[in-house]
Amino acid sequence: MPTVVTEGQYRFVIRTHEKEFEPPHVHVLIGGGDDECRIRLNDGTYMDDPPPGQFRDILDVYEQHAEEIRATWDRIHQR
Repeated sequence: MPTVVTEGQYRFVIRTHEKEFEPPHVHVLIGGGDDECRIRLNDGTYMDDPPPGQFRDILDVYEQHAEEIRATWDRIHQR
């Protein structure tokens, strides 16, 4: 599970083995990894609810690194 970006308490990772029916997405591990949510790469929306009070902070970090995250996803999944 390669880490693409780590910023503050957020770690954005791409899993190498995903289900074919799932859209391109990034996993966001929060803190020590106990909390996790996913963001769709095609439109930047959440697939899962983020922890309370962190909705905007996570999206701010994602938006700063969206290009790099998508390029890494495309390279790993060869799409």
